[in-house]
Amino acid sequence: MSESIQITDSAQEYLAELLEKQNVEGIGVRIFITQPGTPYAETCLAYCRPGEEEPTDEVLALPKLKVYLDKNSIAFLEEATVDFNADRMGGQLTIKAPNAKMPKVNADSPLEDRINYLLYSEINPGLAAHGGEIKLMQLTEEQVAVLQFGGGCQGCSAVDLTLKDGVEKTLMERIPELTGVRDVTDHTDTTNAYYN
Repeated sequence: MSESIQITDSAQEYLAELLEKQNVEGIGVRIFITQPGTPYAETCLAYCRPGEEEPTDEVLALPKLKVYLDKNSIAFLEEATVDFNADRMGGQLTIKAPNAKMPKVNADSPLEDRINYLLYSEINPGLAAHGGEIKLMQLTEEQVAVLQFGGGCQGCSAVDLTLKDGVEKTLMERIPELTGVRDVTDHTDTTNAYYN
């Protein structure tokens, strides 16, 4: 059982009541983090009907409910607490995950994780002013990072300069194993362009 997350008794009671109201045999809750290890990390708690869990999920079998933890989120759920504070309005469920935004990335991490970390921690914040965002779409067998430019980057005439100068240089310098950086976006689509 994972010691990474603490679910207080009051939270367990509250969640068990919520699940009972769903009238679904075997329903549990699933906890996962979207964009873990980035400034945009969000900790989510959702209903999990039988069959909706992932085969790699870690299961916490609590006395009154089952909690599924997303495998990729577990490292980021260290020291996390799910609590329920009752008040006159009924109460509020809170999830505190102090390590959700902390990168669990080091020299031994998979190449994809290290690329994503660089994109989220250093490159995307700089593009956010233009409404742009870069995502890693795939890493080829030749260790070429294939990136997708979203938002304001699409159709922007400066995108080739931005890609070639900034992003590629940063990634290649910081991750020596990379052999190249490619872009999957079709820059002829100017519907979203920041510069019109």
